[in-house]
Amino acid sequence: MPRTIPLHQFHLDAGARTAEFAGYDMPMRYEAGAVAEHLHTRSAAGLFDVSHMGVLTVAGAGAAEGLESVMPSAFLQLGEGRNRYSFLTNEHGGVIDDLMVTNRGDHFQLVVNAGTKDADLAHLRTHLGGLQVSDLLPTAILAIQGPQAVAVVADHAPEVAELAFSYGASIDLAGVEVWASRSGYTGEDGLELVMAADGAEAVAELLLGDARVELAGLAARDSLRLEAGLCLYGHDLSETISPVEAGLTWAMQKRRREEGGFPGDGVIRQQLADGPPRTRLGFTTERRPVREGSTLHTPDGEEVGFVSSGGFGPSADRPIGMAYVAAEHADRTTFTARQRGKEVAVTVADLPFVPHRYAR
Repeated sequence: MPRTIPLHQFHLDAGARTAEFAGYDMPMRYEAGAVAEHLHTRSAAGLFDVSHMGVLTVAGAGAAEGLESVMPSAFLQLGEGRNRYSFLTNEHGGVIDDLMVTNRGDHFQLVVNAGTKDADLAHLRTHLGGLQVSDLLPTAILAIQGPQAVAVVADHAPEVAELAFSYGASIDLAGVEVWASRSGYTGEDGLELVMAADGAEAVAELLLGDARVELAGLAARDSLRLEAGLCLYGHDLSETISPVEAGLTWAMQKRRREEGGFPGDGVIRQQLADGPPRTRLGFTTERRPVREGSTLHTPDGEEVGFVSSGGFGPSADRPIGMAYVAAEHADRTTFTARQRGKEVAVTVADLPFVPHRYAR
């Protein structure tokens, strides 16, 4: 039986159609449908429940140094209230998980993927033996995303309007203490709200009381992140894909790239110097979407890559996808995708498919 999130019944009462994702019964779409939810998020504000994700804490003397020993990002200089995207790496330079790390002052908060959170917790406890690594349960996470998202929350907590991108603060919503971070997974401006599970319904009802806000499910979240060119763990990132191959060098600050000191640093630094063996790119097709797992071929039939994510982009108004292609073929502008015995012409496209609109 899949696990349920704190607001499971709330979503059913709101007309959610659910399906299992990462071991949880999650709202995929509501009555309006995923395309309408996607477009509403791009034009106003969508409210997503992502409480299946894990919230871990790392505390103790030397916590920043400890995190730098398991991730290739810089945390010693991460100011209080600021968050940073990073990833746990393995000895081969692959990605165990990608996550958001926030300096909460007396501890670091890590928001990790649902399907890997138990393994992440065990991994951190093994490698950070001198620190306190905890799982914050029960916790709820609501993400309000879109051009009106911050204005909606600011009507109740004006201080969020002053937050810069990737900064957070503790606020009060409906009498609930909430950690609000100006960040998200849609390419839009917005806030990710972390709170105790028993306060989530009051916060959700408060936000949904604003006509600018509509519920949105994981199907819309996926099409939004794909248009934004963002990686999904287990698809565009895995233990056999390095951050350099994924085009995530920007998440490894210069000091860390130069000094190393994290798992897989030899492989990653070699790829930084010589170039990765393959690279992530975007593509479009004329008619049908090309799905994950399809192979990419040159005109003479040579297999040179694979599709990691694919679907229809409602805002881009066309089928879109991301793929990994061997470095020696990465300058090509077209490929042929083979999907279920059929061939589909794909054209390489710049990422993201829809411009990011983060607050700066």
